[in-house]
Amino acid sequence: MRILLIHAEKFSYRVRERALSGVPEPSPESESYSDKNVLVVFTSVEKWDIPDREYLENIVRDVLEVAKKVKAECIVLYPYAHLSPDLAKPERARLVFAQLEDILRRECAKSNLRFHAAPFGYYKEFELKCYGHPLSELSRTYKPHKVRVGEPETPEPTRNFYVIVTPDGRIVSPQEYTFRESERDLEILVRKEVFKEELPGGQEPRYLYYCKKFGFEWEPLSDYGHMRFGPEATIMYELVERYSWLVAKRLGIPILKVRGTNMFRLSAEPVYQHARLFGERMYVIETDDDKLVLRYAACFQQFSMVRDWVISYRDLPLAVMELADSYRYEQPGETALCFRLRKFTMPDTHIFTRDLEEAKTLCFKVHDIIYDEIRKIGLDYVALWNVTRDFYESNLDYLREYARREGKPILVNVIEGRRYYWVLNVEFNIVDELERPREIATMQIDVGNAERFGITYRAPDGSSRHPVIIHTALIGSIERYIYALLQRAALDEKEGKIPRLPTWICPIQVRLVPVSREHVEHCDEIADIIEARGIRVDVDDRDEPVGKRIREAEKLWIPYIVVIGREEISSKVLSVRIRGERQLRKMSIDNLLALIERELEGYPRIELTLPRRVSMRPMYRPLV
Repeated sequence: MRILLIHAEKFSYRVRERALSGVPEPSPESESYSDKNVLVVFTSVEKWDIPDREYLENIVRDVLEVAKKVKAECIVLYPYAHLSPDLAKPERARLVFAQLEDILRRECAKSNLRFHAAPFGYYKEFELKCYGHPLSELSRTYKPHKVRVGEPETPEPTRNFYVIVTPDGRIVSPQEYTFRESERDLEILVRKEVFKEELPGGQEPRYLYYCKKFGFEWEPLSDYGHMRFGPEATIMYELVERYSWLVAKRLGIPILKVRGTNMFRLSAEPVYQHARLFGERMYVIETDDDKLVLRYAACFQQFSMVRDWVISYRDLPLAVMELADSYRYEQPGETALCFRLRKFTMPDTHIFTRDLEEAKTLCFKVHDIIYDEIRKIGLDYVALWNVTRDFYESNLDYLREYARREGKPILVNVIEGRRYYWVLNVEFNIVDELERPREIATMQIDVGNAERFGITYRAPDGSSRHPVIIHTALIGSIERYIYALLQRAALDEKEGKIPRLPTWICPIQVRLVPVSREHVEHCDEIADIIEARGIRVDVDDRDEPVGKRIREAEKLWIPYIVVIGREEISSKVLSVRIRGERQLRKMSIDNLLALIERELEGYPRIELTLPRRVSMRPMYRPLV
C-alpha cells in the first residue's frame, strides 16, 4: 500500500462520475466535502495488500501519529490509484479500503478527530491548500509483514474461514451457531475474532489497582511497555518462574533447562527466515557491521543448541525449556501492565518429537496440563484453534477430540494461502472482568523450523530426519500468569466476594501482630518456627494501633493474620484471621502450620526477601 499524506489548510472535493462498475452510489454526505486543517490520506491499494487487521492497524497507527504531530483536526481517507503501478484488482482494493476505513474511523473517534472517507470507484475533482511546513507532505509504502528494516516482505495473500466444532462432532459456521447461556466466553471470542467487533472497554480494569498494591509498575525511565517490580512483586515473579519449571516437568518426558543470549544476527539465514515467518514487531539493533534482532521467544537459542546435539530416535520425545526474556515492539497505545509488554519473560518449552503423529499425541498431554493449570486458579480457557487448510482437512477428527475433551465447542480458524512454520497454533484465552478475550497460554505444532535450523535425529534405519517440534508456554508468560491470578481476584470482587491470591504466591503468607512492644520477642520466636517450615512470615512491630496494623495487613491480602498478646502467649492458642473468612479461628501453631502446608503442597517455596520486621522496611516507615 502506498499513501501520500498532505496536511491541508483547506481541502474539498466533488464527485463527478462513476469509474468502476458495481460500486454503490455515494451517500449524500460523501458526494461533496469541504473542511479545514485536514490530513488527507491519498491511498493506493497494491496487488500484495491483504485485508489483514493487524497489517491495516499498523498503517492506521502511523497515520494517527502524523495527525498528532501536525495537529490536524480531521483525517480524510481518499482512494487515489495514481500512486502505484502495481494496483490490486478492484474487488480486492475495495475490500482492503473498506476495512482500512472502518479501522481508521474507529480510531479517530477514540482520538476525538473528525473523519471522512471519500467514495471508492468514482472520479472526483478536488482542491487543497497545503500548509507547507516540513511535515505537510509525507509519503509511505507498506507491505504485509515487513521484517527487515527497509526490506519489506510480500507473502502470499491469506484466505481463511472459521468453523465451530462441537463436542458431539458437528461442524457449524459461526454465523449459524446458536450460543447457549453457558457459552458466553465462546460468544465473546467469536464476536472479536470472526465478526471483528470492538468489545466493551473504556473503563480502567480493576486488576491495575491490584498491580499497584503489590508493586507491579511501569518503569518511567524506560520506554513504553517496560516494567519494574517492587519487593513484593519480585517475590511473586520469582515464585512463578520456579513454578513454570515444576509445571513443565509434568510433561513426564526428559526435559532439559537451558539459558542463552537475547540478541541474534539477522544476517544468519535461519534467524532471518524464522523472523520473516513470525511476522511480529521486532526490536532491531544496528551494530557496526550487522543487524541484531532481540528475540521475541526462546526459539533461536534453543534451536541453536539442539542443532549441535547428537540425538537418536530413542531420545525422543525430548523437551528443552528456557526462561527467556523476550522483546516485542508493541505500540504505546497497546501496552498493558502485566499483559502486553515490550519486554517480558516467557517460560518457553520446545518438545522435539519423531513425527507429526507423535507430536499430535503428545499435544493431548500439553493441552490437558494447560487447562488443568488455569482451572487451578478458578478460571477457564476459551481457545482459538488456528490450523492450516491441509491440516484441517486431514485431522478433523483430531480437532473433534479436543472439543470432546474440553466438553464445549471450540472455534477453529482455517488458514490457506500462506506457508507457516506451524500446522496448528492454539491461542488459549481467558475472558477478563471487562469481557475481553486475553491470550495467556500457547501451543503449536511446528513442521518447518527443524529443517530451517538444521536440527536432526538419527532414525532406526540410520537415516537423518528432522523432528516435529511442539512449542508451548504452559502457563503463559510469567507476567501474564500473574495477570490471570489478578483477573481471578477482580472477578471475585465483581461477584461480591473478598478478592485474594492463592497462599503459595502471596508475598507474605503469615503476619504476626504483637499487641505491644513486650510481645515482639515472642512473635520472633513463633516466626522462627513458621519460617523453618519454608513459610514466609513477618512481624509488624510498628508503633501503631493494633486495629490499624490489622487493616493494613488485610489491604495487602495477607492470608493469615495472627495477633499475639498476653492471652495467646499463656494459652499457646492463636487467634487467626483467615482471608475470606469472617470469624476468627482458634488453633495451635501446629494446626496453623498443617493448614498452610496443605495449601502449599505442589507449589514452590522461596524465602522472604524483605526484613522480617515491618518497621525496618523504608516503604512502610512514615516520614519524620
